Amino acid sequence: MVIGIPKEIMGGESRVSATPETVAKFVADGAIVLVESGAGHPSYHEDDAYIEAGAEILTDVAELYRRADLILKVKEPLFNETLQRHEVDMMHEGQVLITFIHPASPVNHEMVRMLANQGVISLTLDGVPRISRAQNMDALTSMSTCAGYKGILMAANDMGSFMPQMFTAVGQIKPAKVLVIGVGVAGLQALATARRLGAITYAADIRPAAAEQATSLGAKLVDTGVPAELAIAEGGYANSLPKEVLERERQLLAPIIKEMDVVFCSALVPGKIAPTLITEEMVKEMKLGSVIVDISIDQGGNCEITPPGKRERKHGVMINGIKNIPGLLPTSSTWMFAQNIYNLTKYLTKDGKIVLDMDDEICRSILVTRDHEVVHAGTLEAMGANL
Repeated sequence: MVIGIPKEIMGGESRVSATPETVAKFVADGAIVLVESGAGHPSYHEDDAYIEAGAEILTDVAELYRRADLILKVKEPLFNETLQRHEVDMMHEGQVLITFIHPASPVNHEMVRMLANQGVISLTLDGVPRISRAQNMDALTSMSTCAGYKGILMAANDMGSFMPQMFTAVGQIKPAKVLVIGVGVAGLQALATARRLGAITYAADIRPAAAEQATSLGAKLVDTGVPAELAIAEGGYANSLPKEVLERERQLLAPIIKEMDVVFCSALVPGKIAPTLITEEMVKEMKLGSVIVDISIDQGGNCEITPPGKRERKHGVMINGIKNIPGLLPTSSTWMFAQNIYNLTKYLTKDGKIVLDMDDEICRSILVTRDHEVVHAGTLEAMGANL
């Protein structure tokens, strides 16, 4: 099997899908590994280290795509401005792609259709189920840890005031108030980081068990008004809510959000568009100079007006929709990601080829396109298909 490791082309992305350490593992397993020159440079892995690990370095990424049976990436395929070609257009029929696709997000629908038309077998890392045997393949959890930590640091940087309580010669400055909506892996890390920085922390999650974990970190709970029987989906994940229940949740969150200095959004429903929990009208009511960090933007965002991929001040509030926050921790996030993607690839490989067993929960959950069709249920739902 020939594995291709291209350089990530998303602006500001510093991660890469393989380290010299994991390349050496792939080579030991019998694979040929092609690495685009400079792919590891932003995460402090140079070409010489990949060569020493057994990789072949290519300067022509089109050749890499042409030769590879399997493409390993970090972010979804994008238009390559340098080559004036979309990455999908360089892929070929029967080629396997493993990356974060976030296929249910509306901004990615056209790219997903392109993958299907091209005959690419695409597998999305955000679909890896959170079951015990998939833990070491779960890149979403690894990257969520990074995003929770770094996202709060970014919020602190965007604030116009101190986060901790300060006693000065001219008087006392009160600590910042931070609300975390969605207390999964990222949310818990965000709460812990905000508390370490001296903020007063609040947490909102429709799942009772997640809310309980938030209190163990010292957060004050915000009532979402969602009954437990509606809140929890299979596997303990958050469930999609009926419109009237979601509207009630927004009504309960609105007066709390008005008082916050930072709102960290990480509420997700696996495989589906993220729920809209903050409307534009709610943003207008927020304090001037407050901050929203919306890490759910890859799946559409929890805030109605989060700008995808960038930071913008709207109605006096800095809203951060940067998509690749883990890429701002390139060494740690790359190490974690590369281990996850190696473990998943090894799990799927039989006799030197990627084999998808559709009776296996992991395979079913991550498959997006196959045989020129979009097959991912959450994506089809988001696209408006009749299931």
